[in-house]
Order: sequence, then structure tokens, then C-alpha cells
Amino acid sequence: MRTSKEAAAQVRGAFVGSASGAVSIAAHALGGGAVSPGQSSIGLLIAACTVVGAVVGTRRARFGIAEIMVLLAIGQTLGHTALTMSAGHQHSAGTTSVMVAAHLAAVPIGALLIRGAEIGLARAISAVDRAVVVLSTEPVPPLVLQNACAAGFLATPRRLLLSSGCGLRGPPSR
Repeated sequence: MRTSKEAAAQVRGAFVGSASGAVSIAAHALGGGAVSPGQSSIGLLIAACTVVGAVVGTRRARFGIAEIMVLLAIGQTLGHTALTMSAGHQHSAGTTSVMVAAHLAAVPIGALLIRGAEIGLARAISAVDRAVVVLSTEPVPPLVLQNACAAGFLATPRRLLLSSGCGLRGPPSR
């Protein structure tokens, strides 16, 4: 059975890879680069984002949002590089300010959304685990109170025990 941390890492990988590809296409188009579905650069983009997602999905989550922002920036850089490698690339290899702004805006927003999805998934898995534990336990029969007195022979107390507690405390009387 998969743990919630493993599932969160896989969700992180899938989201970082897909968000990197989507933002690369959007920022590339906003920056003046033409992207058509028939170009070989789309294939490179898909391959690059798949590799980024797979690598991110195998990492353990350690640093939260800061780590996600770094991983998104790396993924977007690889995605943008993949889009510029086609033969019919229509804008210069340099980036425009609109393109950079789109990439920079997408990094923190995407990191917050991905972290929220991870937390939501971990809570959902935890709730399901608790429900499975509750539903899989056998019901306990009701408690039956029984008589605590023995129904057999009781030994007679010894004389020392009977006499030790009787009498006055203190010095003997004159």
C-alpha cells in the first residue's frame, strides 16, 4: 500500500511536469514565439516535462514551497529550451520581458497550488486510512458485569489480624 508521502511525491512530480509544460507554452506564446501542435518542439517539450515530472516524483519532499518553486523554475527552463530548438522557431533566442514575467508569475502561483494539492491529498489518504481501520475492526461485545464475590469457602481471619487493629493508640493507661 502506498503511503501518503509517496503519493504526495508522485502528485508533486505529475503537477510540476505538467505545469512546466503548460507554462512554457503559454509564456512562449506571450513572448512572441509561435507554437503549433505539429512542430517537433512539442515532442521535445513533452519528453522534457515527462523527465522533469519523473525526477521530481522520485524525490522526497523536504523543503515545501521553496523546493517546489525551484523545481518549477527548472522545469520551465527546460520546457522553454525545448520549444526554442525547433527549426522554424520564429522569435529570437533571447527572451522578452513579457515572457520572463509570465514565467516568474507562474512559479510562486504554481508552487502554492501544488503544495495545496499535496496537503489535500495527504489529508484525504489519512482520512481513508482511518476509515478503513475503523471499518475493518470487529465489533466488541458489550461488557457483561459479573458478581465479584466468590461462591466458595472463605478462610477465617487469623487472631493477629483481628486484634491488631482494635484498641486505643498511644501509651498504655495507668
